[in-house]
Amino acid sequence: MNSRVDAGLYRWVVDLSLRTPQPVDDVIRFFSDYGLALFAVLMLLAWWRARPADGARMAAALAVPLAVVAAFLANDGVKSLVDEQRPCRTLHTATVEACPALGDWSFPSNHTAIAFAAAAALLVAHRRLGLVALPLAVLMGLSRVWIGAHYPHDVLAGAVLGALVGWALTALAARRAAPAVRRLRGSRLFGPALAVGGAPPVR
Repeated sequence: MNSRVDAGLYRWVVDLSLRTPQPVDDVIRFFSDYGLALFAVLMLLAWWRARPADGARMAAALAVPLAVVAAFLANDGVKSLVDEQRPCRTLHTATVEACPALGDWSFPSNHTAIAFAAAAALLVAHRRLGLVALPLAVLMGLSRVWIGAHYPHDVLAGAVLGALVGWALTALAARRAAPAVRRLRGSRLFGPALAVGGAPPVR
Protein backbone atom coordinates (compact mmCIF):
# COMPACT_ATOMS: atom_id res chain seq x y z
CA MET A 1 0.00 0.00 0.00
CA ASN A 2 1.38 3.40 -1.00
CA SER A 3 1.22 5.53 2.13
CA ARG A 4 2.31 8.64 0.22
CA VAL A 5 -1.24 8.98 -1.11
CA ASP A 6 -2.57 10.45 2.14
CA ALA A 7 0.49 10.84 4.36
CA GLY A 8 0.09 14.61 4.19
CA LEU A 9 -3.50 14.44 5.39
CA TYR A 10 -2.48 12.05 8.15
CA ARG A 11 0.26 14.43 9.32
CA TRP A 12 -2.16 17.37 9.29
CA VAL A 13 -4.71 15.51 11.45
CA VAL A 14 -2.08 14.27 13.89
CA ASP A 15 -0.54 17.72 14.17
CA LEU A 16 -3.99 19.15 14.89
CA SER A 17 -4.56 16.54 17.60
CA LEU A 18 -1.29 17.47 19.29
CA ARG A 19 -2.39 21.12 19.43
CA THR A 20 -5.83 20.25 20.82
CA PRO A 21 -6.56 20.61 24.57
CA GLN A 22 -5.73 17.43 26.48
CA PRO A 23 -9.28 16.78 27.77
CA VAL A 24 -10.58 16.68 24.18
CA ASP A 25 -7.85 14.25 23.17
CA ASP A 26 -8.63 12.12 26.22
CA VAL A 27 -12.31 11.84 25.24
CA ILE A 28 -11.46 10.95 21.64
CA ARG A 29 -8.87 8.41 22.73
CA PHE A 30 -11.30 6.78 25.15
CA PHE A 31 -14.00 6.56 22.48
CA SER A 32 -11.51 5.19 19.95
CA ASP A 33 -10.37 2.46 22.35
CA TYR A 34 -13.68 1.51 23.96
CA GLY A 35 -16.45 2.94 21.79
CA LEU A 36 -17.16 -0.39 20.13
CA ALA A 37 -19.04 -1.32 23.29
CA LEU A 38 -21.75 1.13 22.22
CA PHE A 39 -22.40 -0.98 19.15
CA ALA A 40 -22.85 -4.04 21.35
CA VAL A 41 -25.53 -2.14 23.29
CA LEU A 42 -27.27 -1.23 20.02
CA MET A 43 -27.20 -4.89 18.96
CA LEU A 44 -28.92 -5.89 22.20
CA LEU A 45 -31.54 -3.20 21.62
CA ALA A 46 -32.11 -4.48 18.09
CA TRP A 47 -32.75 -7.98 19.44
CA TRP A 48 -35.12 -6.65 22.11
CA ARG A 49 -37.05 -4.50 19.63
CA ALA A 50 -37.35 -7.46 17.25
CA ARG A 51 -39.07 -9.73 19.80
CA PRO A 52 -42.60 -8.55 18.88
CA ALA A 53 -41.77 -8.51 15.16
CA ASP A 54 -41.95 -11.16 12.46
CA GLY A 55 -39.39 -13.90 11.83
CA ALA A 56 -37.50 -11.92 9.21
CA ARG A 57 -36.95 -8.99 11.57
CA MET A 58 -35.75 -11.26 14.35
CA ALA A 59 -33.48 -13.18 11.96
CA ALA A 60 -31.88 -9.92 10.90
CA ALA A 61 -31.39 -8.82 14.51
CA LEU A 62 -29.78 -12.13 15.44
CA ALA A 63 -27.53 -11.92 12.39
CA VAL A 64 -26.05 -8.53 13.30
CA PRO A 65 -23.33 -9.79 15.70
CA LEU A 66 -22.52 -12.68 13.37
CA ALA A 67 -22.13 -10.28 10.46
CA VAL A 68 -19.83 -8.10 12.57
CA VAL A 69 -17.64 -11.08 13.43
CA ALA A 70 -17.52 -12.06 9.76
CA ALA A 71 -16.51 -8.52 8.79
CA PHE A 72 -13.75 -8.54 11.39
CA LEU A 73 -12.39 -11.85 10.12
CA ALA A 74 -12.49 -10.67 6.51
CA ASN A 75 -10.82 -7.40 7.41
CA ASP A 76 -8.16 -9.12 9.48
CA GLY A 77 -7.47 -11.46 6.57
CA VAL A 78 -6.82 -8.51 4.28
CA LYS A 79 -4.66 -6.92 6.97
CA SER A 80 -2.45 -10.00 7.21
CA LEU A 81 -2.02 -10.09 3.42
CA VAL A 82 -1.13 -6.41 2.97
CA ASP A 83 1.28 -6.04 5.92
CA GLU A 84 1.19 -2.24 5.95
CA GLN A 85 3.17 -0.74 8.83
CA ARG A 86 1.43 1.76 11.10
CA PRO A 87 1.84 5.38 9.95
CA CYS A 88 3.28 6.44 13.30
CA ARG A 89 6.08 3.93 12.63
CA THR A 90 6.64 4.74 8.97
CA LEU A 91 6.39 8.54 9.30
CA HIS A 92 7.96 8.70 12.79
CA THR A 93 5.27 11.05 14.09
CA ALA A 94 4.34 11.89 17.66
CA THR A 95 0.74 10.80 18.34
CA VAL A 96 -1.96 11.16 20.96
CA GLU A 97 -1.85 7.43 21.70
CA ALA A 98 1.25 5.26 21.91
CA CYS A 99 2.16 3.79 18.54
CA PRO A 100 1.27 0.09 18.18
CA ALA A 101 4.13 -2.40 18.07
CA LEU A 102 5.93 -3.44 14.90
CA GLY A 103 3.94 -6.10 13.08
CA ASP A 104 0.60 -4.74 14.29
CA TRP A 105 -0.54 -3.97 10.76
CA SER A 106 -2.45 -0.89 9.73
CA PHE A 107 -4.49 -1.61 6.57
CA PRO A 108 -7.48 -1.83 6.80
CA SER A 109 -8.67 -0.52 10.16
CA ASN A 110 -10.28 -3.27 12.25
CA HIS A 111 -12.06 -0.81 14.55
CA THR A 112 -13.59 0.96 11.57
CA ALA A 113 -14.59 -2.27 9.83
CA ILE A 114 -16.36 -3.49 12.98
CA ALA A 115 -18.14 -0.18 13.50
CA PHE A 116 -19.37 0.10 9.91
CA ALA A 117 -20.36 -3.56 9.78
CA ALA A 118 -22.48 -3.00 12.89
CA ALA A 119 -24.01 0.18 11.48
CA ALA A 120 -24.86 -1.39 8.11
CA ALA A 121 -26.26 -4.53 9.72
CA LEU A 122 -28.35 -2.50 12.15
CA LEU A 123 -29.77 -0.46 9.27
CA VAL A 124 -31.17 -3.72 7.93
CA ALA A 125 -32.34 -5.04 11.29
CA HIS A 126 -33.73 -1.81 12.76
CA ARG A 127 -33.46 1.37 10.72
CA ARG A 128 -33.61 3.84 13.62
CA LEU A 129 -30.89 2.06 15.56
CA GLY A 130 -28.85 1.91 12.37
CA LEU A 131 -29.19 5.66 11.97
CA VAL A 132 -27.82 6.03 15.49
CA ALA A 133 -24.95 3.65 14.76
CA LEU A 134 -23.92 5.25 11.46
CA PRO A 135 -22.58 8.57 12.85
CA LEU A 136 -20.90 6.63 15.66
CA ALA A 137 -19.15 4.53 13.01
CA VAL A 138 -17.99 7.66 11.20
CA LEU A 139 -16.65 9.06 14.47
CA MET A 140 -14.88 5.78 15.17
CA GLY A 141 -13.11 5.94 11.83
CA LEU A 142 -12.10 9.57 12.30
CA SER A 143 -10.87 8.85 15.81
CA ARG A 144 -8.48 6.18 14.53
CA VAL A 145 -6.69 8.76 12.41
CA TRP A 146 -6.88 11.38 15.18
CA ILE A 147 -5.02 9.21 17.69
CA GLY A 148 -2.42 8.35 15.05
CA ALA A 149 -3.18 4.65 14.66
CA HIS A 150 -4.23 4.69 10.97
CA TYR A 151 -3.89 6.44 7.66
CA PRO A 152 -7.13 7.83 6.22
CA HIS A 153 -7.05 5.14 3.50
CA ASP A 154 -6.96 2.45 6.22
CA VAL A 155 -10.18 3.86 7.62
CA LEU A 156 -11.85 4.22 4.22
CA ALA A 157 -11.05 0.63 3.27
CA GLY A 158 -12.24 -0.70 6.63
CA ALA A 159 -15.49 1.28 6.30
CA VAL A 160 -16.24 -0.06 2.81
CA LEU A 161 -15.37 -3.67 3.65
CA GLY A 162 -17.24 -3.63 6.95
CA ALA A 163 -20.36 -2.00 5.50
CA LEU A 164 -20.54 -4.40 2.57
CA VAL A 165 -20.13 -7.53 4.69
CA GLY A 166 -22.45 -6.29 7.43
CA TRP A 167 -25.23 -5.29 5.05
CA ALA A 168 -24.98 -8.35 2.78
CA LEU A 169 -24.98 -10.99 5.51
CA THR A 170 -27.77 -9.39 7.53
CA ALA A 171 -29.97 -8.90 4.47
CA LEU A 172 -29.34 -12.52 3.51
CA ALA A 173 -30.28 -13.71 7.00
CA ALA A 174 -33.50 -11.69 6.93
CA ARG A 175 -34.54 -13.48 3.74
CA ARG A 176 -33.27 -17.00 4.38
CA ALA A 177 -33.32 -17.55 8.15
CA ALA A 178 -36.86 -16.34 8.92
CA PRO A 179 -38.41 -19.86 8.73
CA ALA A 180 -35.82 -21.21 11.18
CA VAL A 181 -36.54 -18.37 13.59
CA ARG A 182 -40.27 -19.07 13.40
CA ARG A 183 -39.64 -22.71 14.28
CA LEU A 184 -37.36 -21.77 17.19
CA ARG A 185 -40.02 -19.44 18.55
CA GLY A 186 -42.16 -22.50 19.21
CA SER A 187 -39.46 -24.30 21.20
CA ARG A 188 -39.17 -24.30 24.98
CA LEU A 189 -35.45 -23.52 24.91
CA PHE A 190 -35.40 -20.54 22.56
CA GLY A 191 -39.01 -19.45 22.65
CA PRO A 192 -38.70 -16.91 25.50
CA ALA A 193 -35.77 -15.11 23.88
CA LEU A 194 -37.52 -14.97 20.51
CA ALA A 195 -41.07 -14.59 21.78
CA VAL A 196 -43.70 -12.63 19.91
CA GLY A 197 -45.67 -10.31 22.14
CA GLY A 198 -46.19 -6.74 23.19
CA ALA A 199 -46.49 -3.68 21.00
CA PRO A 200 -45.00 -3.56 17.53
CA PRO A 201 -41.39 -2.31 17.49
CA VAL A 202 -40.84 1.36 16.78
CA ARG A 203 -39.14 1.92 13.39
